[in-house]
Parts: sequence; C-alpha cells; structure tokens
Amino acid sequence: MSLSPFNLFGLSCQSLMGNPLRSTLSAVGVFMGVAAVTATLQVRTISRTVISQQIEAREAPTLRLNPAWEPGREIQPLTLEDLEFLQHRLRGATAIAGQRYSRWWVDSVVFQDRSVSPEYVLAVSQDYQKISGRKVLEGRFFNATDFLRYRPVVVIDEVLAKELFETVAPIDQSVYIKNRPYIVVGVVETKEFSSRSDQQGLLMMPLPLDTAVTGQRKLHTIAVGVDRIEDMEAVEKRAIALMKQRVPTQDYRAWKNINDILEQKQTLESVSRALLVVGGIALVVGGVGIANVTIASVIERTPEIGLRRAIGATQLDVMSQFILEAAILSVVGGTIAIATVHGITLVIADRFELPYEFDRQTAAIALGSSVVVGIGAAFFPALRASQLDPVKALRGQ
Repeated sequence: MSLSPFNLFGLSCQSLMGNPLRSTLSAVGVFMGVAAVTATLQVRTISRTVISQQIEAREAPTLRLNPAWEPGREIQPLTLEDLEFLQHRLRGATAIAGQRYSRWWVDSVVFQDRSVSPEYVLAVSQDYQKISGRKVLEGRFFNATDFLRYRPVVVIDEVLAKELFETVAPIDQSVYIKNRPYIVVGVVETKEFSSRSDQQGLLMMPLPLDTAVTGQRKLHTIAVGVDRIEDMEAVEKRAIALMKQRVPTQDYRAWKNINDILEQKQTLESVSRALLVVGGIALVVGGVGIANVTIASVIERTPEIGLRRAIGATQLDVMSQFILEAAILSVVGGTIAIATVHGITLVIADRFELPYEFDRQTAAIALGSSVVVGIGAAFFPALRASQLDPVKALRGQ
C-alpha cells in the first residue's frame, strides 16, 4: 500500500533528523552553491540597473560623425549638403541632425539684471531633439517656421532656466545675447553629453539663425540617433562608408556618447558569466555531496528498506522518499542562502547607495536550480534503493 504524500513527507523529515550532522553538512553544500549563484545574479541585476541609470542621465545613444584630422592634410568640413546626403541614404538611424558649437561667441545670456554663462551653446537642425532624447518640459522645441524665417528663438535646459529665471516662467521671455533679443520658446531636460561632461547649462538655437549671425556655414558634427545600442557599430560603419563615398579624400571618425558605458557593460557581463560558472560549479559540488549522503543512507538503511518492502511499500515509495529527502535539503539550504545573500546585499546597497530590490525571479532561478541539482544527484541512488530485493535487503545484503 502506497504512502500518502503527507506521511511520505513526515517520514522523510524524520529520517533527516535521525542523522542531523549528515543532513546539516549536505544543506551547507547546497547553501554555498545557491549563495554563489544568487550573489552572481544579484550583482548582474544591480550592474544592469546602474548602467540603465547612467544611460538615462545621458543623452540618448548617439553617434557623432566628424572629419578625422591628419598631419599635412587639409580637413574637409562637414556641410548641410553632407547632412542631407546622409539623411537620404543612411539606414538604421532614427534621426540625423547637424550641430555647431557656438560657445565661442555666446559668452553670456542676460535676463533683466541677471547674467549667466551657459556651459554649452549649440546651433542645431530640426531633428536634434529626437536624437538627444531630451524631453520638452515647458513650451516647445524648434519648428519648421523657426528655421525658414530665421526667428530669434532659443531653447534652454532646466539648469539654465533656474539660473536665469528662478521664480519667473521662462516661456516667451526675452533674453539678450550680444545685446540682441531672443525669445525662449522651450525648456528641455538637463542631461549629460558624455562621461566628460557634467549636467550644466545648455542653450540651443536654430542653425540658420546662427549662420545669419556669425556667417559660419560648416557643421562641427553630424549627430546620428540609433534606437538600439546593439546597432551602433553597424550604423557607424555605414555612415563612415557613405561619407567616404561622398568625399574620398577625407577620412571620418564616429564617436559614441555612451562608449564608456558600453565598455563597462561588456566588462560586467564577462565578469558575471565567469562568476555564474563558479556558482554553477559550487552548486554541482553541493549536488555531489547530496549524492554521497544518499548513497551512504541507502547502504545504512538497507534492512529498513527491505522491511518496508516486505510490509507493502512500493518501489515508488522507496524511491520517492530518498528523492524527497534530497529536495528538502535543497530547499532548506537554498532558502537560507537566498535570505542570507539578500540581507548582505541590503547592507552593501545601503552603504554604497546602489539600486537594489528583491528580485523574485532571481530567487526562483537560484532555488529552482538547487532543487533540480539535488533531485538529479539523488535520483540514481534512490533508483538503486527502490530496486533492492526485499529478502536480501532484510538480511542486510
């Protein structure tokens, strides 16, 4: 007659408590393996969150295309014609915009009795807002009419808005640059350009307006927006190839604004994979410990197995008991490991101000892997125990 699941569970717990030292050592082996796997998954999760925050603090993933300088060779500057050429031919880009750094002539921005020197001044084409990923917080970004009619309008970021206007609403206010009035039509998010830049004041104006004021026609950079980070390398190669096709005598280079983050991500992924392999090995070692304990338990309890078979226990009952014992050890050791790693991670995250939340999926993966390894390790010894001849088992053979 087969045992009920409840009775089988009670019998398995009783057997484990009958040899507490052996059970504890087996659970410790599982604990070490699950702790290693859980810690690795936690490190990977926190690293990805940190990288996501770094990307969010920066302008959207962008390639900035520039002519490459070579000794003894005259540089062919970028032009609006180059911009249009790429806009019509470059595949894989979300948007393409031109920009010119105009900080050299905009030394200060004046509003009433307040004067502020913006850290960055850019003359941009119409699609720049799409590329930068900066949300418009107030007002609007430049429209087609601003470019066609050379309207004296500017867009500023949060930092510059606070420094210039404080409690005054900035939209439609007049600011003065070189004693000329410009209307503030929008306020955008403050973001970093790259790892070498801080989140400091930004002022933008339409490219045609800047050309009319300064007489400058060349572009310093063509910015190429890329939707997927994984596509940046391919888009970069296509952009450089197209420009080389247009101007064969000029070499070009493309700079990624998140290049340092990509390097960090690649390093962290490599480290995480290595640590996960180590954790997997530790978990397998814990499984080997469970297998050894199960084998020893089968040999020690051979007469008991014979007696149980003689009074009606089935092969499935015997096999299920040993597998259930291994599963219990795996669950207990794995649960304690997950709780321990969670507590340590909370302390470390609080100390170093790292983003951390308990991830149920990570815990489920770690605990599930420990149970699978434990059951797999105990399966063949349990199968052997279930196949013992009852008469020989009663004799201890």
